[in-house]
Amino acid sequence: MKALLIGGTGTISSAVARRAVAEGWEVIALNRGHRDDRLCPGVTSITCDVGGDETTLSSLVKDMEFDVVVDFIAFVPGHLERDVRVFAGKTRQFMFISSASAYQKPLNHHVITEATPLANPLWEYSRNKIACENYLLEEYRKRGFPCTIVRPSHTYDERSLPVAVHGKKGSWQVVDRILRGKPVLVHGDGTSLWTMTWSDDFAQAFFGLMGNPFAIGETVHITSDETLTWNQIYDRLGDALGKAVKKYHVTTDFLSHCDPEFLGTLAGDKSNSVVFDNAKIKRLVPGYRATVRFDEGVRLCARYLLGTPAAQIPDPQFEAFCDRVIHAQESAKSAYFSSIRG
Repeated sequence: MKALLIGGTGTISSAVARRAVAEGWEVIALNRGHRDDRLCPGVTSITCDVGGDETTLSSLVKDMEFDVVVDFIAFVPGHLERDVRVFAGKTRQFMFISSASAYQKPLNHHVITEATPLANPLWEYSRNKIACENYLLEEYRKRGFPCTIVRPSHTYDERSLPVAVHGKKGSWQVVDRILRGKPVLVHGDGTSLWTMTWSDDFAQAFFGLMGNPFAIGETVHITSDETLTWNQIYDRLGDALGKAVKKYHVTTDFLSHCDPEFLGTLAGDKSNSVVFDNAKIKRLVPGYRATVRFDEGVRLCARYLLGTPAAQIPDPQFEAFCDRVIHAQESAKSAYFSSIRG
């Protein structure tokens, strides 16, 4: 069996590549070559600017045929329009990585199935993923393009420690604040529910969809069955670091006003309580079960971060943002009580 991965070096795609190689597949990764150090052994790498050079892409795969093509880095319908032009008739299955953030926000019900409506007015990223899904399914209905749509939720590995409120340079600054005993921002009161999925668990289910004829024309999400509050998530992170986490709760509305980026990632995603019903993926891939608990996974993340100086990327801008938000809220509290005392 032969698979082409467009991407292949990210959190999800590298785990899928490892699984496919371990199962004896021939795997080719097509990307810009910026992170080839993250390619697993056994993967053939082809360098191509997929986003901007369709002619080169077409010539590279001209004489190739695939059992599966997976696009991990398509974010707008135009990317998929290119894929359909290039790969129609060249693959038995085309798999698109969408996002569970595409599900309706705010949710009518916290238990999510694949039948939950898609609508996210708060995050452009999610709306683009919805548009991508609509385009692919229309190609399947009209022309039989053999697509499968997969919606991951919050999937992580040891290099991508999951936190909710962080800056543009990743999660290290949050870890650094915990280690220094400084408070870290937690949206709301920290009791909304969230689901984390270890990348190798995700890859187990995803691989079961690759080359699976029952997955053609289907949309399915893949997550763990473990659901935690954000307070529990940060406490488990603290346990992994050997430090108590000083959680500082701030409303999502206030955080979004202070930094509009959080409107999408929090109000449009992580501040919503979500519990995923994984019955469909378990039906399509009998035997699938996520086995890595979050307390186990976050220990691996902490070990990697603390042992890898190159991953410890300072983010002074986010550090200052946290301090300003905390100061603003504490000042508001003081002003309120001063007004009461008259």
